[in-house]
Amino acid sequence: MPLDGSGFRQIVVASTLRSCQLFVGLAQSDIDAIASFAVTKQLAKGEYLFREGARSEGFYIVQRGAINVHRVSAAGKEQTIYLFRPVESFAEASLASETGYPANARATEQSTVLLVPKTEFVELVRKRPELALRMLGSMSQHLRVIVGLLDDLTLKDMETRLANWLLKRCPRPLPQKDCEIRLDRTKRVLAAEMGSTSETLSRTLAKLRAQELLEVKGNSIILTKPREMQKLLEQHLGQM
Repeated sequence: MPLDGSGFRQIVVASTLRSCQLFVGLAQSDIDAIASFAVTKQLAKGEYLFREGARSEGFYIVQRGAINVHRVSAAGKEQTIYLFRPVESFAEASLASETGYPANARATEQSTVLLVPKTEFVELVRKRPELALRMLGSMSQHLRVIVGLLDDLTLKDMETRLANWLLKRCPRPLPQKDCEIRLDRTKRVLAAEMGSTSETLSRTLAKLRAQELLEVKGNSIILTKPREMQKLLEQHLGQM
């Protein structure tokens, strides 16, 4: 019997849920139950999914595109917390909060997300307590990301922050040959994550390129001398 539109949609949603780390290993019956009440949302580039303080409708899973979760300071400066990509979940903490979403979420490109509604999911958790443990694990992972972000932001200058960010994405031990790092975000978003501007990031890249420590090719940054970059970072950290 051929599938109708709703049946096909449920299969696609269930596939996304199975691929999400939050639900890996979950019984198919539970996956199907969540898929039955999950809501698909389409976002244009630059469109907000929610704003800080808004009433929580539930948490989200990215199906397509990218969602920038950020906060804005009293001075109007935007600080990116994380850029969520396909099959990553976010805003789980809002399930246990009555104060609404703690940050803003905006699509950086045309995107599709799944909303897992709060009321229905909490009811399912009451029947399946192991889901609560999965939520704690997911929120713990997000906390580690935020702690890492705070560590990076304590580094005083942009050159140190950038060197640190790049080296974190190189294999260990550091290779003697080139190390290619593919960017899955725009330079503007990367600069925002580092608490800076795209102009400052471009100047810093140019400075490191002049020192023959890296090259920029399309959406990739190639560390031509990873070990020399590490020495530069250690030198900067020693001066702090």
